[in-house]
Amino acid sequence: MKKYAKVFLFLLLLFLVLAGCSKGSSTTEGDSDTNKGNEEDGNKPQFEYSFDSTISGDVTFWIFGTEQVYRDIITEFNKVYPDVNVKLVPLNGADLHNNLQTTLATGSGAPDVAQVNQGNFPRYIMDDLLVDLLQPPYNAGKYKELVSEYSWERWKSIDGEQLLGMPWDVTAGVFYYRQDLYDEMGLPSDPEDLGEYLQDPNNHLEAAKTFAANDIYMLQWRDTPAVHYGDTLGYFDSEFNYLRNDEKMADLLDFVKQGIQIGWAPQMNVLGTDEGKQLVNQGKVASFPLGSFGARELKNVFPDQAGKWRATKMPLGINVGLGGSTFVIPSQSNNKDAAWALVEWMMTAEEAWKVFSVNSVQSAWKHIAEMPWYQERENEFLGGQQDFKLYDSIDDNIPVRRFTPLDNQAWQIYIDGLNESINNNIDSKTILNQIESDTLKQLGTEIEELKAKMNN
Repeated sequence: MKKYAKVFLFLLLLFLVLAGCSKGSSTTEGDSDTNKGNEEDGNKPQFEYSFDSTISGDVTFWIFGTEQVYRDIITEFNKVYPDVNVKLVPLNGADLHNNLQTTLATGSGAPDVAQVNQGNFPRYIMDDLLVDLLQPPYNAGKYKELVSEYSWERWKSIDGEQLLGMPWDVTAGVFYYRQDLYDEMGLPSDPEDLGEYLQDPNNHLEAAKTFAANDIYMLQWRDTPAVHYGDTLGYFDSEFNYLRNDEKMADLLDFVKQGIQIGWAPQMNVLGTDEGKQLVNQGKVASFPLGSFGARELKNVFPDQAGKWRATKMPLGINVGLGGSTFVIPSQSNNKDAAWALVEWMMTAEEAWKVFSVNSVQSAWKHIAEMPWYQERENEFLGGQQDFKLYDSIDDNIPVRRFTPLDNQAWQIYIDGLNESINNNIDSKTILNQIESDTLKQLGTEIEELKAKMNN
């Protein structure tokens, strides 16, 4: 009996030792330099965050998005970083970007983190106003493979050497359409079928003719294909060579002129004007491209049309990003480490993306986009379509472009030239050559100044 008792006691002690070792080796939220709360489910990469959960400090965070979304984000963030106090400052978009530019220029008053949209991002990319997230302690380069090349490169400096904003959303260009109207016209109405059908320019024009014959518009803006192709190119490359003058642009401008003759667009904002909304409510607008936030906007403006709309890829082989935002850390931030802890976690944590996705934000992050709850999300407004799956399929096909502080001025020259060509029937190649010449002439001084700054 004593022999058996000793064996039993030995086995019991061995079990307790093994159990203790197993417990001590597991990853917990309290472990430093790991992705807090990361399950080993094969779908999430194991991150090594820059700072552990003991980091502390005050972070001022300017946003122009929905306030409650970010309050929910901060609640989740503080479960991981309880000693970082985030002061949220909601502003409208214009005030945020104007105040940010002023505070950066004067050297004081800027936040620790700011949400910046794509259109205003070029205002801050010179003169070392923002920290380079590729440098220590941020070392954001380790995340490069988790986003598409487009999502990574568009938040860089003009020369591509610095990462000045952290990738967040994609906002892929999407073709939203009334499935019932396409069906009534005898046109393909399934999202996949229609997406393939409209890749052919002849099919696109035939669809426009069919709608026009029934007093229905196919688009909202008359020059959409040419403008959106231009959006894939940008205006300048890293050496300030002009980009919007190639054969495809000339072909698409010719194509636009054919569409205008058909009468395919009312030339108005159908979501933001009373007259445009009336046309949509009357069933007089069948489709138009928007960024991947479009379903949210359509639902907000036309809630009674739930179930009638669908989404598919853009026509004519055009894959384009139509907007989006990033998060930047100003160089004058007083608490850059805690600011980076917020940005790094907010961009990569599943808990954050479960909040963002409810507000129809398309994730730029592959490990998020691949998750079943993301891919299989059904949008009731779009008749139960799994829209995130569609948006994600477009991401890798969007070409890389550079943003520069001269883009807004170049846009005005470009659109004025397009309108001149359309209104006065000027040859497309001729007007594109004229637009390029005018752009380089009118912006020549600014281009040389920017080149000099970049070379210093």
